[in-house]
Amino acid sequence: MKLITFAGPPSAGKTAAAIKTAECLTRDGFRVGVVKFDCISTQDDELYQRRNIPVLTGISGSLCPDHYFITNIEACVDWGLSSGLDYLFSESAGLCNRCSPHIRGVMSLCVIDCLSGVNTPRKIGPMLLYADVVIITKADIVSQAEREVFAFRVRRANKKARILFVNGLTGQGAFELACRLKEAPDITGLADARIRFPLPQALCSYCLGETRIGEDYMTSSIISRKIEIPQTKESSCKV
Repeated sequence: MKLITFAGPPSAGKTAAAIKTAECLTRDGFRVGVVKFDCISTQDDELYQRRNIPVLTGISGSLCPDHYFITNIEACVDWGLSSGLDYLFSESAGLCNRCSPHIRGVMSLCVIDCLSGVNTPRKIGPMLLYADVVIITKADIVSQAEREVFAFRVRRANKKARILFVNGLTGQGAFELACRLKEAPDITGLADARIRFPLPQALCSYCLGETRIGEDYMTSSIISRKIEIPQTKESSCKV
């Protein structure tokens, strides 16, 4: 089975691109399933079900979506293998643009849209920097010049990734992406596998449910990072 991770900011068009690509693979006789990871709620599972695509849904709730993903993906892969799938798409939203759901030895995709602004590729971290393929969506809504500038910014952020334009409405570009996914390595499980970049490093009182503000309520296993605030005349007089 081939595991493919789809990651990207909310509303970037991950589900639409995944559906169009899955339909291309299904027409070629492959069986495709999906694991949809989300934070609060999702209706995307209904979109997959309407197309007879097997789907699992995971809602992280108050948990960090990255940690929720990494502690559940192995069981999801086992489900895909036991279900006889040829492809398992893992779709997760990178809410902070820092998320890193990419796994070594697994084809990893980052989906971003042109409407997010030409500076967006500079603001996305490991989710974009460590992707094998970057899918650009909603390119039909902007001008040719804007598309080229956006793709150039993506290339500067990730020099090794293959860049593809995919239209989630018409399906344009989905066939090329499906052909690319056929080159993905097969896996038989994720035992001892590693993610490509460490998860956000924090374990503090707020992670554990604290809501009060103030240093008396701040506990952390790492040194907190303080914003450097310039000294004003008023503050220097008080000192």
